[in-house]
Amino acid sequence: MKRREFIGLVVGAAQAWPLAALAQSRMHRVALLTLEADEEISQFTGPLRDLGYVEGKNLNLEHRSAEGEPRRLAGLAEELVQTKPDVLVAGWGTLAPKALKAATATIPIVFATVGDPIGAGLVQNLARPGGNLTGLAASPRTSKASSSNCC
Repeated sequence: MKRREFIGLVVGAAQAWPLAALAQSRMHRVALLTLEADEEISQFTGPLRDLGYVEGKNLNLEHRSAEGEPRRLAGLAEELVQTKPDVLVAGWGTLAPKALKAATATIPIVFATVGDPIGAGLVQNLARPGGNLTGLAASPRTSKASSSNCC
């Protein structure tokens, strides 16, 4: 291949790259489970919007709340799993992540602010959570891998 052909190929690929990226954009399906109805989902959607994920444009957000009734979480978790989201997000605390963990072992689950994810039985350890769960620990156990971020 001659130098000019090579440069033309590289320039052409560089110009086509944004078009290819645009064509590959798709609707991302996220399901959110919370215990309380008044939990601020804007704490969740705001940062996603900052990253370019806009509900209705490239983000489909399904939200279910147990409205303060923990016994409803299991049914709502099953309902969200049936929507086949790309990722499940568990609201603040331990109960929502536990319900989602019981509902699926294949869809990735991200939990927010669980005090002790090891003690709650959500992860095996902080360095290597195992399974399909990951997230943030509010007060992780003291260990070699201990930090304010979990998993």
